[in-house]
Amino acid sequence: MTDLLLRNLRPMGGAAVDMRVLAGRIAEIAPSLAASGETVEDCGGAIAIPGLVEAHTHLDKTVMGLGWYENAVGTDLRAMIDNERAERHRLGLDPHRQSMRHALALVGAGCTHARSHVDIDTEHGLAMVEGVLQTRDALRGILDIEIVAFPQSGLLVRPGTLELMDKALASGADLVGGLDPSGMDRDPTGHLDAVFALAQKHGKGVDIHLHEAGTLGAFALELIMERTRALGMQGKVAVSHAFCLGMNDWHATEALIDELAACDIAILTTGAPSREVPQVKRLQAAGVRLGAGCDGVRDTWSPLNRPDMIDRARIIAMRNNLRSDADLAFALEICSTGGARVMGLEGYGLEVGCIADLTLLNAETLAEGAVSDAPRPLVVKAGRVTARNGTALRKAP
Repeated sequence: MTDLLLRNLRPMGGAAVDMRVLAGRIAEIAPSLAASGETVEDCGGAIAIPGLVEAHTHLDKTVMGLGWYENAVGTDLRAMIDNERAERHRLGLDPHRQSMRHALALVGAGCTHARSHVDIDTEHGLAMVEGVLQTRDALRGILDIEIVAFPQSGLLVRPGTLELMDKALASGADLVGGLDPSGMDRDPTGHLDAVFALAQKHGKGVDIHLHEAGTLGAFALELIMERTRALGMQGKVAVSHAFCLGMNDWHATEALIDELAACDIAILTTGAPSREVPQVKRLQAAGVRLGAGCDGVRDTWSPLNRPDMIDRARIIAMRNNLRSDADLAFALEICSTGGARVMGLEGYGLEVGCIADLTLLNAETLAEGAVSDAPRPLVVKAGRVTARNGTALRKAP
C-alpha cells in the first residue's frame, strides 16, 4: 500500500499536522485531514524528517550475524585490506546475505537511501558486486542502493582489476571508485587517469576514498579537481574521507575547499574520531555539498561502527565540536538532506509532490533527534511502511 494518511506528525519539528500520501508521493499536508480510504497511521506527535541517507558504507563487508570476530590485525591500512581479502574465504562471507543484513539494519534505523562501495579484486572477481546487486534488486521499494565499483586492494598494482571494474560498471554498478592513488598504486596520475577514463566510458560519476593526509592528500585532491575541470565532470565527483582537509595549514585547506566548491566536488565524511577530518562548518560556509556515512559496520576492520545515521550524526557533532541546537540540527541535516544532495536524489523532501520517503523521530526538537538513541517509531519508503520501532518489517536472512 502506497496510500497513507499520517496523522499528528511534526515535519522538521514544526507544528503537528496530517500528511496524505497518494501513489507514493506527498499529496497534502494540513491539520485534521479526512481519511478517504488510505491506511491511517497515528504518529503520536513525532518529528518527521526526510529519510536518512547513508552516503558512504560497505554493504559487502559486514560480519553481522556470524558471532564475534576476533580482530588481531591492528590499524595498518594495507594489513587490514589483505586480512579482509583472506578472511572472506575463511569466514565464508556470502555478499548477498551479509549485505541484506546490513541494509535491513539501516532500514530499521530510518534509512531510505544508501551508497555502498563494493570490493572488486582479482582474487574474488565480481562476486561481491553480484551479491550486492542481488540485494539491491531484493530491496527495491524498501531501500534505494547505489553501488560504487571499488578497487579496495589497488587498481594498477593488481593486473586485471581494471578490466573487472569495467565489467562491474557494465553490469550495473552506478559509480567508479578509487583509493589513495599515491599510497596504494604508487602512481597517482595513472590511477586517476584510469578512474576518470572508466567514468567517461560508462557515463558514470566518481567517488574516491582519500585517506591520504597532509600535503600528499592535498596533491591527490588537486589532481582530482584538475580532471574534474578538464572533463566537465562538475557535480559528478565525490571524495570520501578527505582527511587532508583536516590538516592544520589553514591557508592550504581554505584554498582547497574554495576550489572544491568551484568544481562542485562533494565531500563525504564519517567524522572519524581517530583521524583529522574535514571541518563541516567550513565546508558548509564555502558551499561544498556534504554528506556522511557510517563506513564499514562490524566487519574485519572494526566492531565499532553502527548501521545508524542518527548515531553518525552524533559522532560528527562530537568530532566537529557542534553543541548548539542549530549546529546539532545541521549534523542531522548532513545525514539526510546533505547525502541526498550528494547523491542527486530527485523528489527528496517533505513538501507536497515529493516522494514519501520519511523517518519519524521520538524527540521534542531536531537537536534532540540528532543525539537520541530512541528507536525510530516509523519509516516510510515511497508511501510504504518499511520499519517500526527500530526494526525493518522485511526479515533479514
